[in-house]
Amino acid sequence: MLQFIDVTLRRGDRTLFDGLDLTIHAGHKAGVVGRNGIGKSTLFELVRHRLLPEEGEVLWPGSWRLSCLEQSIEPSSRSALDFVLDGDSGLRSIERAIAKAERAADDDALGHLYSDFEDVGGYDAHARAGEILSGLGFDAADFGKPHGAFSGGWRISLNLARALMTPSDLLLLDEPTNHLDLDATLWLENWVRRYEGTLLLIAHDRDFLDRSMGEIVHLDDGKATAYSGNYSAFERQRAEALDRRAAVYKRQQRRVAEIHAFVDRFRAKASKARQAQSRLKELERMDLVAPVHAELPYRFAFTQPKKISNPTLMLDDAAIGYDEKAVLEDVTLRVYPNDRIGVLGANGAGKTTLLRCLAGELTPLAGSSTRGQHAAVGYFAQHQLESLDLDASPLDHFADPADAGRPAWTDQVVRDYLGGWGFRGDDVGRPARTFSGGEKARLVLALLACRQPAVLVLDEPTNHLDLDMRQALAIALQEYRGAVLLVSHDRHLLRQCADDFWLVASGTVSRFRDDLDAYTALRRKRSTGERPPNGRTRSRGNRSALSREQARLERRLEQLNGRLEDIDTSLGEGDAHERPDELARLVAERRRIMEEVERKEAAWLAVQGEIDRLG
Repeated sequence: MLQFIDVTLRRGDRTLFDGLDLTIHAGHKAGVVGRNGIGKSTLFELVRHRLLPEEGEVLWPGSWRLSCLEQSIEPSSRSALDFVLDGDSGLRSIERAIAKAERAADDDALGHLYSDFEDVGGYDAHARAGEILSGLGFDAADFGKPHGAFSGGWRISLNLARALMTPSDLLLLDEPTNHLDLDATLWLENWVRRYEGTLLLIAHDRDFLDRSMGEIVHLDDGKATAYSGNYSAFERQRAEALDRRAAVYKRQQRRVAEIHAFVDRFRAKASKARQAQSRLKELERMDLVAPVHAELPYRFAFTQPKKISNPTLMLDDAAIGYDEKAVLEDVTLRVYPNDRIGVLGANGAGKTTLLRCLAGELTPLAGSSTRGQHAAVGYFAQHQLESLDLDASPLDHFADPADAGRPAWTDQVVRDYLGGWGFRGDDVGRPARTFSGGEKARLVLALLACRQPAVLVLDEPTNHLDLDMRQALAIALQEYRGAVLLVSHDRHLLRQCADDFWLVASGTVSRFRDDLDAYTALRRKRSTGERPPNGRTRSRGNRSALSREQARLERRLEQLNGRLEDIDTSLGEGDAHERPDELARLVAERRRIMEEVERKEAAWLAVQGEIDRLG
């Protein structure tokens, strides 16, 4: 088991943990929650012994293998596939030993090493790594690209793939769903549910926590409280505990008032002095309960548009893409003032491309894009976090004279407004370079929310946002009277804010005529290899050809794997090592077959990727 025993940790003048006790039993999956800055990531650093507590201990079995999602790794020239495989250091060590034995023609060592290689799952390692990469949204064409060629968000996803590839008994995942789209989030959810080790996971995705966690650890006021069940169960138990605490607080305050009244009345009377002193001692011994504060730390709204065109945005027979290459074609759609649209689709299908066109950042390659006279767009995307002036504070951003679209508010009005977005006290004057990802996201949202947009186009707005901020965002979107187009992997936000759905698939955009639960069920079946009932596709002919090719590859892989079993049986026989020529022939044949298996598996994954893109 993993144990935190009476742990105390201070950061500067601040006590982060004060006598924290927590036990996570082997095989349990625990979601770690709490407001930003409470110490969730620091808890992980204690587990990894990168930080040592000032008091107390953090204990877990020395035999456990640990794997962690690294938030930053230096860009590497290793291919994406090799970078992920490098997570299995035991496998790589055996591969190096095999290469050394082959150079030395040490057939006896090779026989043992190939047995070790099989024991660590070496023969299917490339397939497992490819499955993880595909599940997290990488195309087969990405497998050979250098790690350093990917953007920051994709590199984090590669770090996640590497952590999942690493054999482990204890797995620490800090915000793994950031930078994932909905389909990749569903795949990861299934992977987590199948994981057999002990897992600690930090996430702000309610649905993810509900479906994959059996325990919730809540950090608050320097302590950790474990709740049995998923996140919804935690919320119920937490609310009940707060209600009980509020009732105890109310009773206690009533008793405190009675004591003070008695003492004030009878302190001067000699006959009552002893009773008065007794009451004061009772007050000194009383373990005072803190009052309950259940209000959200954020209070904001999107400024309402004065006028809205009807329709606001229009695309007609549009082809949308980059460098004269269309990603989406034959796109005809309308956005009306009261629309609440969730945009669905697999990674790489073109969701961001569509939103960029609607926001005016992309001009159609063909067809037309029309915007109404009163159809100002408020566009949020992750790249805007990097476009902030890192030397400017939130106050400076609102004082920018070059931006005529923002309101001319007084300094106090700006401070009050920023306070609703969680920027209070010294935070309003801090340069943006000192901000966390969540703080930068809140600032970008605050800057667009004050401009009276008629349409909000939001591409993954919840990345880096904590649960309280996500709930406040959902409430603000519900109260907003303009149109909303939303791409998000946060199913809770989509359920709260989207009335209709568009599906981006097979190179175009269509209306998805079912609800979010139906879509997630469909994607979950595909991510677990199940065929959807009565599945249909626009490109039946292409799918049939791809299916035939996949079946051919599977038959060849079956033949190859059968021959590998025969070879392994021969290599395992005692007399094989007494016939050097035969042993060398078997080893060479095995190497050739393994090379062909790797090629065929890569081809199979590429075909599967094409099938997935066809929907």
